[in-house]
This record gives sequence, structure tokens and C-alpha cells, in this order.
Amino acid sequence: MKQTPLSQLAIVSAGQAAPKDDEFSDHGIPFVRAGSLDSLLSGKSESDLELVSDETAKLRKLKTYPKGTILFAKSGMSATKDRIYVLDNPAYVVSHLATLIPNGSAHADYLRLALKRFPPSVLIKDPAYPAISLGDIQSYEIPVPEQRDDQIRIAHLLGKVEELIAQRKQYLQQLDNLLKSVFLEMFGDPVRNEKGWDIHPCEKAVFDISSGTSYGGEDRAFASPDEVGVLKISAVTKGTFDPTEFKVVNPAQITKAVRFVKRGDFLFSRANTVELVAACCIVPHDYNQLFLPDKLWVLTLNTEFINAQFFNYLLKNERYRDVVRSLASGGHDSMLNISMKKFMTIDVPCPPVRIQKNFSAVVEKIDGIKSRYQQSLTDLEALYGALSQQAFKGELDLSRVPMPGIQTEEEKSVAAEPLHTPAEQGLAINLPDTDNLLAVLESAEAREGLISQWLEAYCGQLGNAPFSVQHLMAAAQTRLAELHPDNDFVLGAHDYEHIKAWVFEALAAGTLSQAFDDAGNRIQLKAVQA
Repeated sequence: MKQTPLSQLAIVSAGQAAPKDDEFSDHGIPFVRAGSLDSLLSGKSESDLELVSDETAKLRKLKTYPKGTILFAKSGMSATKDRIYVLDNPAYVVSHLATLIPNGSAHADYLRLALKRFPPSVLIKDPAYPAISLGDIQSYEIPVPEQRDDQIRIAHLLGKVEELIAQRKQYLQQLDNLLKSVFLEMFGDPVRNEKGWDIHPCEKAVFDISSGTSYGGEDRAFASPDEVGVLKISAVTKGTFDPTEFKVVNPAQITKAVRFVKRGDFLFSRANTVELVAACCIVPHDYNQLFLPDKLWVLTLNTEFINAQFFNYLLKNERYRDVVRSLASGGHDSMLNISMKKFMTIDVPCPPVRIQKNFSAVVEKIDGIKSRYQQSLTDLEALYGALSQQAFKGELDLSRVPMPGIQTEEEKSVAAEPLHTPAEQGLAINLPDTDNLLAVLESAEAREGLISQWLEAYCGQLGNAPFSVQHLMAAAQTRLAELHPDNDFVLGAHDYEHIKAWVFEALAAGTLSQAFDDAGNRIQLKAVQA
């Protein structure tokens, strides 16, 4: 490994000023802003960004950056977030973004991964006014193998682990979407209330609301089991409790009794931005070092009217959450706040508790599957961290890492599915029962037969929706959990390979076909309708 300045690996420059709002078009080349990077890294297509016509580009003298250009923010708060993105297509770029066009000595994906490992945000001199000069970027050094093939091997190896991590995240998102679909199927739209459930004011469904006390603290992990921390609002914003979002508080600061969070606590964020206010979650364990801030509430529910999981998914329903958000005071761009008094006036649809408990049982089963995927995700992220550290220290035996091969179009269409979940895949898939479940769980051969049967059923229900290996595996995993809830079996690599082989056979037989998706700029598989 040799420490090499970026100026020797790429042409380093910056983007240009953005056109005015009325100069964007419904056709043309995408324009990438600093705020676009987060959504692009989450799977948004570049074609869904603002577009600039040729006429405006000529008028504004905009430069087109080629496919493979590496982007990251060099000014503003975005520069602190370490988002590294590689263009999939030519695009125009805003001036707040640094651009790196790799030269012949550098592999683009290796550069991306190296900048992910050694983020350029370390070049920021004043955190209060984040900015990185182009000169500092040009002289910034990263470790580079002497052989370009070794760059490719490292990029290939780490890229494979990234794919597995993205796959696990997609599975978790699909399971979340499944629960939201089950909620709508069982209870209908909670705002329209077309099923005619009883409506009660929130004060009947919620016995009590308590909040904590906020203190300043340090953003760091606990140094000892005697330390305590105050939760951030971000501990609930993802809809699941995140015990890593806290600040360590000096005990000498604490002058009032604090409320530590415990298993079963129903947390609700009364204050946040318009997108994040009214987030909620249920705490899965006791946390004897973490206490509530004043911006998070603990709701004590009246179980004669409301089940915790039902209320959790009611508040996660976007239409109902909009109703709750409408009670908040404060400007659109400022911190919003919901008062206890207003919250207690919300109308709450209350289906029979028996039905709510049925929904809660479904949540419990799917949460069991999610916990296994979450553990797998945690393990993969730890593996990625270890491999990345070894790779960029030159400690990996790269002779054992094969050069990536050239895939056929069929392999690409199966293996390189989009990392986001298409809207069409919200459809419910019904997979048939099996009379020989134990054999299926114990025998890979027996499981192949069941998976083939389920693949045929899946294709028969797709209609015009695209075929997705990830969607099928998530549905199959959920079905196995429904049929045998006491078994911890998880589908693995052998099952995935069987599905791939079945897909290739179906393509050869003409029961599946390939089609190009212009919007997503990718090949899709479609079931051929009889």
C-alpha cells in the first residue's frame, strides 16, 4: 500500500451553481444537489432528480460529469455526513459537491470505498462552518495498492459484503411494509374508518403521559456501567428503539429525578421537524442507564380500549400521522411541538381488542423473523468493518480473492436487483400450505420442491409486477414462520442458489421473460401470462 494524493488518482474539481427553479424541465439530464446524495444512496433513481434541458445547460454553461464520477459534499452541513456517491449516468452537479473523475491508474469503486473508509470530512477546519477546499481534497492521501488489479479485488470483495448488507436491509424494509399492509387489510384506512370502528378521544385510550428532563451531555459510548445518558429524539425517529442514540450526562448536573426506560414503554416524540414529529416505538428491554428527555413522552395505554402494537402501527400510518402532526405548533422549517392537551383530543379508532390482539400476534411473529435478519445484518456490518480495515492496511491475502467475472444478462437481472423496493411489490403474496413441513425444514432437497411450488404460485400472482428474488424470499421466510412459529429456521445461500437456477430454467422455458425498465434503467424479469 502506498499513501497517494487524490490529485494523482483523479481529476478533482467542483460542480456549478444550480439553475433557477423555473429553469428546470421535465426532460434532459439530471442535476445532482448535495441534498440528493442521501436519497440516491438509498436507491432513488438519478432520473427522478430535477432535470435540465440542453437549452438551459448551454445558457448556464453547465458541465456534464461522466458516469463513474465520485461525488461528496465539500461545504455546508452535508460535508459532515460522509456520503460518497458514484454517478450511474452523466449528470450536472451543484457547486457544493466535490467531483472526482478517476484517471487510468484508479478504479472508481476502489476510490469510493477508500473515501468511505477515510472520509474527507476530516479535512473540515471549523465544524461551525463546515467547508473543505479543493486544494485540501487534491492533497488528501489514501492508501492505494501498487497493482490496479488489487484495487479491483478489494472493491469486488467489499462490494459483495455491501450487497449482502443492502439485501438484509431490504428484507427488513419488506417485513415492515408487510406489517403495514396487514394493518390496512385488518383495520382499513384509520382516517376514513370505512370499517366503522368505534371512535374515542385519546384521553380514553391513553391513561397517562409522562416526560423526562433534558440535560446536556457528550456524544460518546458509556465508559463504565455507572454512567448514565439522556436519550436523543433520534432514539425513536426510525420507528424502532435505538439505544445507541444518547448523550452521556455528568451525574453532578442531574438535579431532578429521572425516568429510566424499561421494557414495554411506549415512546412518542412530541417535538421534532415536520417529517419526524409524532414518531413512536415500543422499548424492547430494560435500559438502566438511559433516561427520558423532555421531548419524549411515555404513554400509558388503557388496555380495555387499545393494544400497544395496534396503537404503534396506527401512529405509523402516514394518513393518521398527518392528523397528529396537524396539532403541532411552530413554523414549517422550525422545531414543531405537540402539547399534551391537544394530543388527548385526537380521535382514536378502537376496533374490538380481540382483533387488535390478533394483529399483535402477527407483529410478534414477524418481529421474530426481523430480529434474526437484524442479527445477520449486525454480523455482516461487523464483517465489513473488519475486512475494510484489513484491506486498506494491506493485510489481506488478495491472491485468494478472484477477479470479478463477466456476468450474463440473465445473471445480472437476477443478482443485481434494485436496492429499493418497487411500489408494485407491496402486493400480498399467498403461498400454499405444505403437509411435510418438518422434512422441508430439515432437508434441502425437500425444501427445493416446496420452493419450486412457491415460485410457480408467486409467478401466477404477479400480474404486471416485476419478479423479485428478494421479494419471494421474504414472502417464503414469512410463510415458513407462519406455518412453524416455534422453529428458528432461516433461508440461506443454498435456497437462494436454487431460486436462481429455477429462474434460469424459467427463462429458457419462456415462463419468465426479460424486459427493460426505462425509468429504473435496468433489466426486469416478468412472468409470462398464459
